[in-house]
This record gives sequence, C-alpha cells and structure tokens, in this order.
Amino acid sequence: MENLMPNFPVDDWVSDFVSWLTDTFQFIFDPIEVGLSSVMNFIIDILTAIPPVIFILAVMVLTFFFMKRTITAPILVALGLLFIYDQELWANMLSTLTLVLISALISVVLGVPLGILMSRNDRFEALMKPILDFMQTMPAFVYLIPAVAFFGIGMVPGVFASFIFSAPPTIRLTNLGIRQIDPELTEASDAFGTTAMQKLLKVQMPLAQPTIMQGINQTIMLALSMVVIASMIGAPGLGRDVLSALQRADVGTGFVAGFSIVILAIIIDRFTQARSAK
Repeated sequence: MENLMPNFPVDDWVSDFVSWLTDTFQFIFDPIEVGLSSVMNFIIDILTAIPPVIFILAVMVLTFFFMKRTITAPILVALGLLFIYDQELWANMLSTLTLVLISALISVVLGVPLGILMSRNDRFEALMKPILDFMQTMPAFVYLIPAVAFFGIGMVPGVFASFIFSAPPTIRLTNLGIRQIDPELTEASDAFGTTAMQKLLKVQMPLAQPTIMQGINQTIMLALSMVVIASMIGAPGLGRDVLSALQRADVGTGFVAGFSIVILAIIIDRFTQARSAK
C-alpha cells in the first residue's frame, strides 16, 4: 500500500540546519570551546592541588554550618568522600564535580533571568512553555549530536548538553515562584513607590527564593544525571568509569563508580536543600 502522506525529509532539514549553524557561527563556538575548556581545566587543577584530607575537612565544616550544625551530616559526608578516595576515584570525582557545577552555574545564570521575563510577560511565557517541554522530553542522548557538531569532543560539549537538559527546572520554578507571590504584597510595594528593580530584588526574589532554590536543586541533579551520558563524547569524570565498565561488562567497577556518583549527588542535594530551607 502506497504511503498516502508525503515523505518530508525532516532529518535532512535538521542536518542541514545544524551544519549551517556550525559553519556560520564557528567563530563564536571556537572561542567558547577554548575559553570554557581553559576555565574548567584551571578549576580542576586547583581542586586537584588541594590535599584530599584538607578538602574533606573543608566540606565537613561547610556541612556543619549549612545543615543546622548537626554532627551526623559532616560524619556521613566524610565517610562518603573517604570511600571515593579509597576507591582511587578522587580525581574523576573532582572532574565530575567541576562539570556539574559549571553546567549548573550556566543554567542558573541564563535560567533565572528567563524565568523572571516569563513571570512578567504572558506572551513570552506562552512562547517558552513549549520550548521547555521540548527540552525536557527530548531524549538526553540526542543533545550529544549538536554538542559534538558545535564543540567537538571533550568537556565543553558535555557542559553544553548538560545545560540544555538541566536548565528547564530553574526557568520554570523561577517563573512559578514569582507568579505565586501574593498580589497584595506587590501592591503594597508599589504603594511605597518602589521601582520595578527594587520590587524584584527586595520583594519578589526573596519571597520566591525557596521555589527558585528547588528549581536550582533539580537543575543540579539533572546535570549530574548527564555525567554518564556526556562521557560518551569524551567528558571526563566518574561517568567515564561507568561507561568503561559497561563496555567490559565489569559489574564491580561499574557499581563502585555508580555508587560514587550517588554519594556526590546526595552531598550536593543536601547542600542545595539546606540553602532552600533558609
């Protein structure tokens, strides 16, 4: 039976469009790749230069002050980090941490302003919602293809793919947090003659902070979930160990690397959750 619908070459259109973007904006992609790679290597070098014992003690101190000054949390954090060090995955953990933090930072820097714009403009919100839906529902592996086309192999395409995959929660929850503020509070600020910027910084953002922090927390967790996937395009870190174990069907090595990712995820999650509770 002949196909009654015309066969649109969507795959060719997308490939041509990505090729056009790569060729046209290579003068932008190349400096970004070089600059971001240099920054990440610099951060990794600094973290690597810190003795693991000093690093663990510093994290324990931060944990103590962030998490209501309980002694249990710092001890558990120390045990988790000592496990990673004992399994000789410390350097890979630092690479993973750097990749996640850079991806999350870019997502927050770009996502929060977009969320603010969505909260102020209904038309912009209507435009952004399907885009965010598309970003969240597209399989994560697909983002690796344009990432490699734009930036080649290595850490930077991993950051790019992680950013695209993890940015939507920050954007959505920033918009939601500001829109859920009691209108009487914003009307009261208007009555006192505040400017739009003063109202945003001194009224709306502080009141929306718990919701925004929840979005940032989800963004960080999603960025961390991309670690294994990004290792397929050369991103360093614990994900590379998981991928290598998968290729060799090495269950033990894969479990240790995966468990190390879980430890890092729990530590980061508890920090962001403690910040959002304040």
